[in-house]
Amino acid sequence: MAARCLGAGRIGGVRLPKEAPLSSPHPAAVLFDMDGTLVDSEKLWDVALQELAAVYGGALSEAARQAIIGTSMADAMRIVHDDLGQPQRDPQASADWISARILDLFRTGLRWRPGALALLRAVRAAGIPTALVTSSGRPLVEVALDTLGRDSFDAVVCGDEVGEAKPHPEPYLTAAKLLGVPVERCVAIEDSPTGVASALAAGAAVLAVPAEVPLPPTDGVHQVESLTTADLELLAALLDR
Repeated sequence: MAARCLGAGRIGGVRLPKEAPLSSPHPAAVLFDMDGTLVDSEKLWDVALQELAAVYGGALSEAARQAIIGTSMADAMRIVHDDLGQPQRDPQASADWISARILDLFRTGLRWRPGALALLRAVRAAGIPTALVTSSGRPLVEVALDTLGRDSFDAVVCGDEVGEAKPHPEPYLTAAKLLGVPVERCVAIEDSPTGVASALAAGAAVLAVPAEVPLPPTDGVHQVESLTTADLELLAALLDR
């Protein structure tokens, strides 16, 4: 697996002030999910998925759309085909169609989730290592990094660069390994049940910020309505629980 490690120091072209690393009570690293957590991209996926369903002569049900959130591309296409009653369709052909369409949408319509940019900036300014841990594939992530900032993360783990996707713990274990930190000293920030399950299974502390799918109360998971209420003190407190 070959996740790309990126430098630190800028977010969106703005150089951040250098500060001394925080003391041990603070996270060894903060691991950010992308879709629905940092950027409001799930609505763009809605557009692409419904367009694909229309190409196939149908409409995607709300239940199927909810089930897709946080899954790998291969699993998403299987859900789409089954929901449309067309399980014989080629998952790779559908994935290629979706990938091309979502790339266009990402180039023109990607927006930050409330509070996400401010929290990312605070973490980077404090000298805490960061990783982007996403189910999206590398080509899409490369487009998203134009918005997120290519120097915003010390490591990037994409869904097509791991053997097992979320909810398997491999993505988060891989991120901690790339950063050279113990995963149990990391805080993962997620929005979906699939992502939360992955982070918990890896052993990270989890901050959940539901976007498109409600999250049930879960042991070991702290929920906030928006990242506008999250700060460094909250992230540190999660490790003491």
